[in-house]
Amino acid sequence: MKILTACANGSGTSLMLLRTVKNTLEKMGYQITQADHTSISEAKGIARNYDVVFTSVPFINMFDEVKKRGGEVIGIKNVISASEVEEKVNASDIPTKFKKN
Repeated sequence: MKILTACANGSGTSLMLLRTVKNTLEKMGYQITQADHTSISEAKGIARNYDVVFTSVPFINMFDEVKKRGGEVIGIKNVISASEVEEKVNASDIPTKFKKN
């Protein structure tokens, strides 16, 4: 699975979110083939290259193109909350789209 995390500025918050998401998905048994973090402005142009985009809740509507092509866009409130990431992943289509190791 190719994942992208995005936040308003692109450095600190998106990196923290990436670490949380990557660790959580791997603990859940998913294989991550690519994991990147960036700013919202850059993410809008590259998100189509990823299976799943994780971003702050206020920005999820900026990634409608990803949803239209069958990708997942997941809004996260607390970038360091593994339990929130796990809950949102389980509530999404990820469990049906991607096999666990």
